Amino acid sequence: MDVRLILSISRTHLFSRKKQSIIAALGVTFGIGTYIIMMGFMNGLNGLLDGLILNRTPHIHLYNEIQASQKQPLDLISTYGKRERFVRSVKPMQSQSRIHNAVPLMNFLEKQPYSKGVTAQIRAQAFYLGGSVQLNGSITGVDVMKEAALYNLGDYIIEGSCQALESNENGILLGAGVAKKLSLQVGDVVQLSSTKGELLALKIEGFYQSGLADIDDIQSYVNLKTAQRLMGEGRNYITDINVKLYDIEKAPELAKDMEKLFHVRAVNIQQANAQFETGSSVRTLISYAVSITLLIVAGFGIYNILNMLIYEKMNDIAILKATGFSSNDVKWIFISQAVMIGLLGSIIGLIVGYGVSVLIDNTSFDTPALPTIKTYPVEYDLKYYIIGVIFGMVSTFLAGYLPSRRAEKMDPVDIIRGQ
Repeated sequence: MDVRLILSISRTHLFSRKKQSIIAALGVTFGIGTYIIMMGFMNGLNGLLDGLILNRTPHIHLYNEIQASQKQPLDLISTYGKRERFVRSVKPMQSQSRIHNAVPLMNFLEKQPYSKGVTAQIRAQAFYLGGSVQLNGSITGVDVMKEAALYNLGDYIIEGSCQALESNENGILLGAGVAKKLSLQVGDVVQLSSTKGELLALKIEGFYQSGLADIDDIQSYVNLKTAQRLMGEGRNYITDINVKLYDIEKAPELAKDMEKLFHVRAVNIQQANAQFETGSSVRTLISYAVSITLLIVAGFGIYNILNMLIYEKMNDIAILKATGFSSNDVKWIFISQAVMIGLLGSIIGLIVGYGVSVLIDNTSFDTPALPTIKTYPVEYDLKYYIIGVIFGMVSTFLAGYLPSRRAEKMDPVDIIRGQ
């Protein structure tokens, strides 16, 4: 088998039917290009949503949960023996919001090999005071620089900075919704009142906007010491501990161990965001299904074109076999045509896919719900380009192989008699 001669004949066949060859190549181009565009955009969107939700969620969240007492006073009376006892309207047991021995517990977690970082939080209810206006609010005391490093707090600050809050113990990152309702600007002073009656006047060092109106209307951030002052508590007062892991998959197992060891409630990220992760997986599955379908349709287009080409080239097939070409040579002539179409379509598809992805990535995306996002998200992952080329080449090879088998089995004498 002379490879150069076979490729030369295949090229001649393709150029003799330029229109059909171009259409077949465009089928592969659009299939691969669309696959790359959809996968890049859909996974970029998933990454954006993951960033908005998962990056702000600790891998393990430790806190004291209010719950009903497992043992009631009636259970302590031995008079009733093993008889059934019924207690109605069970009230939650009295417990503190603070985590007992929170500082030593955090020091212990920091030293563990699975721990990437540990942060403390204080969650408190308060009221924003503005003249005669009183708004319900939720104040979160944090180590602001750690929160920025581990949970990207800085990405949600639309005005001001984390550094400004870090340097001012009497500062606050005010929720954008609260600021709008009270007509406040950065540098103004806002008064807070705790549920215990403590009053604090804090300077606004910036505005926080999560993109969720219900949160932005109540949520604000202060330093840990400021939150402790607002609650009238000491420096050991901590209500929540957040742990970020190197391996997120270990969160469920470690959360169970922490509950038993520290006697606190431990919620892992999979449990806290189960519905969100399911939605992300479904979106990815749909994008794969649609993109692969496009590539299969392109393969069928090549199959139809090569099938018609064989009928049109029956005289050529008869001449080739009559002049000494074997059936295997004829088969590879048509397979090589399909591979050439697939290769050309794949190269152009890669260029089109990348070009459109760059165009989407630079398209303005301005929405108040996502103040830090300026353009549409696109993920440039090399595996999408590799998968697209491989699938495109495999589909075109199969699309050319089936018609080539028919050409291989044709008898030149029957073809000439039919003419």
